[in-house]
Amino acid sequence: MREIIFDTETTGFDPKTGDRLVEIGCVELIDRRETGVTFHAYFNPERDMPAAAEAVHGLSIQFLSDKPLFATRVDELLEFLGDAPLVAHNAAFDFGFVNAELARAGRPALDMARMCCTVQMARKLHPGAKHSLDALCTRYGIDRSHRVKHGALLDAELLAHLYIEMTGGRQIGLGLAASAAAPAAANAPAHAVTSARPFREPRPHAASPAELARHSEFVAALTQPLWHDSP
Repeated sequence: MREIIFDTETTGFDPKTGDRLVEIGCVELIDRRETGVTFHAYFNPERDMPAAAEAVHGLSIQFLSDKPLFATRVDELLEFLGDAPLVAHNAAFDFGFVNAELARAGRPALDMARMCCTVQMARKLHPGAKHSLDALCTRYGIDRSHRVKHGALLDAELLAHLYIEMTGGRQIGLGLAASAAAPAAANAPAHAVTSARPFREPRPHAASPAELARHSEFVAALTQPLWHDSP
């Protein structure tokens, strides 16, 4: 199954009040495994960048001023997304901004039925705990030391690791058949450890006649064994 993990950066909190999408990062999963295929783009928001927003993601209007408009790359984005389920952290926020940009570009909105929200997943799995991306990465042992500021592609990559762990970890999709071993090893992360032990025939482990005789003698010598007690 193909899934897309994505994240956005914006000029603020609400597209209805004029805030715009300035960055999107998408990571492709196939059967809960990262394929290495991504989509990443910056967009010129055609407006100023509030200081509070720039402090979060570090994207200045000077940096974004020569970037393409969303409408320029909308076809590439939609082709990448395809009809796959779309996973995001606080997904309603990201869907809201993407759909607002799609409307400006004269394109249909993303179907909300495709939305999978990892915040909602985390609330069910860990009620009462912190559900920020940072807190969940710490809970699941995901290294985020390189995350100095928010970035759409970086956060999507972290979220992909988190989503895999929250949905069963990397054991999902592992085949036991010998024919599946080579492809699985080829697609394994760089840090994965694989086994190359030679096949060995199983060794006989049944008791010998002499061992059975000694066992019978031992059992016969027991005084008032429990299995003779009446129920």
